[in-house]
Amino acid sequence: MLEVGTSAPEFSCSDQDGETVSLGGLRGSWIIFWWYPKASTPG
Repeated sequence: MLEVGTSAPEFSCSDQDGETVSLGGLRGSWIIFWWYPKASTPG
């Protein structure tokens, strides 16, 4: 868990088109990282 004010660690993930996006590649831009913890899971 990150504390308020802590910089996010470097990470990479796939976008909606399957392309890999990394935090470092977005440096200098405003980003919002949103996910649904129970998406694609039963229940």
